Amino acid sequence: MAVLRCPTCGLQAPADAVRFRCECGDLLEVSHGFRTRIEPDELRARRVSSAPLDRSGVWRFRELIDHGLPAEHVVTLGEGNTPLLLSAALDAFTGIGELRVKHEGWNPTGSFKDRGMTVAMSRAVARGARRVACASTGNTAASLSAYAARAGLEAFVLVPEGATAESKLAQAAAHGARVVRVRGNFDDAMRLVEDAQEGKDLVLLNSINPFRIEGQKSIVYEILEELDWSPPDWIVFPAGNLGNTSAFGKALAELRELGLVTRLPRLAAVQAEGASPFARAFAGKFAELVPDPDPQTVASAIRIGNPVSYARAVRSLRVTDGVAIAVSDEDILQAKRAVDGAGLGAEPASCAAIAGARELRRRGVIGDGERVACVLTGHLLKDTGAPVGTPLVVEATPEALRQALG
Repeated sequence: MAVLRCPTCGLQAPADAVRFRCECGDLLEVSHGFRTRIEPDELRARRVSSAPLDRSGVWRFRELIDHGLPAEHVVTLGEGNTPLLLSAALDAFTGIGELRVKHEGWNPTGSFKDRGMTVAMSRAVARGARRVACASTGNTAASLSAYAARAGLEAFVLVPEGATAESKLAQAAAHGARVVRVRGNFDDAMRLVEDAQEGKDLVLLNSINPFRIEGQKSIVYEILEELDWSPPDWIVFPAGNLGNTSAFGKALAELRELGLVTRLPRLAAVQAEGASPFARAFAGKFAELVPDPDPQTVASAIRIGNPVSYARAVRSLRVTDGVAIAVSDEDILQAKRAVDGAGLGAEPASCAAIAGARELRRRGVIGDGERVACVLTGHLLKDTGAPVGTPLVVEATPEALRQALG
């Protein structure tokens, strides 16, 4: 059975513990103590199963995520099972041959957050929680609200005023969450909501919650499964609060422990230059984290100046010989035009992954012939405020239309 464990001092707590931060300051992680090995053939069989848990791209990996949770507590919207796509247009844009794109915008609420939310929400239900809460730049708010509605729980979301895409707030409001705008940035909202957690009645479902990390591991499982468990050389993804950085490294380390892989892909965490404390820390060999007091970037989903999962993310890069870089907003918008023009579509934060892969290839960090998987974290319609082309307006005459069509 899983327990919560501090990776710094070794303190252990029950899996249903209320607080997620150790007395030493580090975040608790789920420790599984794996006793059985799940075989790739069994996972492959579940892909065509009609059983409710098998139809989820998270819960069909349940032995690797939360095997001890009774099935009756699982809250699922059929998340996961997102495509791993090839694109000749993005090959040409990045200079990487056969670049693979894992599009998490195909999840139920349009972002990767649903993978972690199904696990954390299920644990909250098992604990007997009546209320759940999060701080968010938008995607977590949308996901929490949908899964809380599914579970019949009351939901509260704190978002930075004026720095959250209205489309994401609309999702949260539509699902019945109470939306609170905070006069500050995401880090201010995060401090407030963490302090507000009181006993088992209110459960915090940000990525500080270790079960969020467990669900997000399934992105890596699906990438490897699609590649017949032959790891790519790189997995490149956007990085804000560093939950995915933490989850991906943990997933890979556990897969190696179980013998499902013998070689680990290198992780590349990509930040926006205006919100890049992790990339700067990496450049300084992780001597210290200097938060951005006023993070600014067009990529609102990663506009975070003081990432809560910093220590876990550092461990992930060390175990995978990974890297962290920052790209400009101009680079992100160029990548977005390439992604949208390839027919895939993604919000700006997602496209940081493509911009980062392109920059790493330009620098020679990604070498000739190396296999690369990029994770697009959110749907195109998640953030419609980014600059796009202006539609033509013509008179309703055949002549005007012929002129417009050239």
